[in-house]
Amino acid sequence: MNPPLRTLGVIPARLASTRLPRKVLREVAGRPLLAWVVEAARACPQLDGVIVAADSEEVADLCHSLGFPVQLTSPSLASGTDRVHAVAQLLDADIYVNIQGDEPLLRPEHIAALLRPFAQSDCGGVEAASARSARQIDIATLKVRCTAENIANPNAVKVATDADGRALYFSRATIPYHRDTTDPVPQYWKHIGLYAYRKSALNLFPSLHASALERAERLEQLRFLENGLCIHVEPTEYDTIGVDTEADLRLVEARLRALHADPSR
Repeated sequence: MNPPLRTLGVIPARLASTRLPRKVLREVAGRPLLAWVVEAARACPQLDGVIVAADSEEVADLCHSLGFPVQLTSPSLASGTDRVHAVAQLLDADIYVNIQGDEPLLRPEHIAALLRPFAQSDCGGVEAASARSARQIDIATLKVRCTAENIANPNAVKVATDADGRALYFSRATIPYHRDTTDPVPQYWKHIGLYAYRKSALNLFPSLHASALERAERLEQLRFLENGLCIHVEPTEYDTIGVDTEADLRLVEARLRALHADPSR
């Protein structure tokens, strides 16, 4: 039997966010947003460790004051994946879990679902019709059933997969397109921006150029797809609210206050 995989949760925390400036330091339900994310990650028993990948001394100082492990990374890094990669050069693990610094509603069930595919020995497990052999899973991420209000919302990224859960495409557009309205409405899936990477896949990321699809959609995971890496998309019944706007901040604050008042919710 293979030994269990060592998993490290990495929380990229970018102070220079554009849509909601300094959001990781914004107070939500009496605490900085980042503090809620770190505590949610620490409550996930599947993670062997959790560290913040900060882009500024101000974020690092907050982590130090709260006793959170933190690694200062270059402010010039373009994406959260780049920050996770920077941490991976310093701290060894088998699987690195990218937990966005604006996901305070993270649950242990998310991490359990995210890591489940890595127990498989290949990506797919069916006889390939082409000459390509089956490949192991490089990256895993999550999807949840899309609510009606999010089907046409460009801020809710949609994902389409093959029958074995391999990602075919991620888009801000409505995919699949319901062309013939006499047919039943297809199932739409919202992508949840949590990722787990094998170290080998993560190490490839900085060497890959930002792809045309990535630039068009502003979705960095498309860089992996365009370069032939396998992204397995695992379903979950638990949605999250990533904080990108003031409206998101208010929604998250209400949810956190409700959860704090009734932890069973």
